[in-house]
Amino acid sequence: MSLLATASLWIIPCLILVVLAIATAKRLPTYELFVDGGKEGISLAISILPFLLGMLVSISILRASGALDALIGLITPVLSILGMPADIVPLALVRPISGTAALGMTTELIATHGPDSFIGRLASVLQGSTDTTFYVLTVYFGAVGIRKMGDALKVGLLADVIGIMASIIVVTIIFGA
Repeated sequence: MSLLATASLWIIPCLILVVLAIATAKRLPTYELFVDGGKEGISLAISILPFLLGMLVSISILRASGALDALIGLITPVLSILGMPADIVPLALVRPISGTAALGMTTELIATHGPDSFIGRLASVLQGSTDTTFYVLTVYFGAVGIRKMGDALKVGLLADVIGIMASIIVVTIIFGA
């Protein structure tokens, strides 16, 4: 096993050990704090569940209804001018909504076109260059009770658009179309 592989196996256990050592040195009740954190995690997971379920149902309806395919059919001429393959559009549209659905689409694109194809590479880079903006806003902002999220939505979507454009440009420059 390589040094990098060995280091990646040990980094999390070592990090936990360092945190426990620091907490013990500061005479903090480490086990009690761990249990309290677990309780908070469970209550947070339960409070997030309705928001998560709503997002997953919405994504399923969008894909099953054929609305996504109809939208792609309408914008394909514009995409060809921009140099963006139409196969990537569902990933670019779903990525801000759901990371799991986007990962499934990326896996499907890589299985269809191959990992070394332009579309496979673009899908991989796009997956890593954008975030699940709507998911983050809906789940996390909803869990803590933030209702006014207009500016966060604008900035998040702008970052996603820039990530998509940067993905296309970088993959085109490095790997060619």
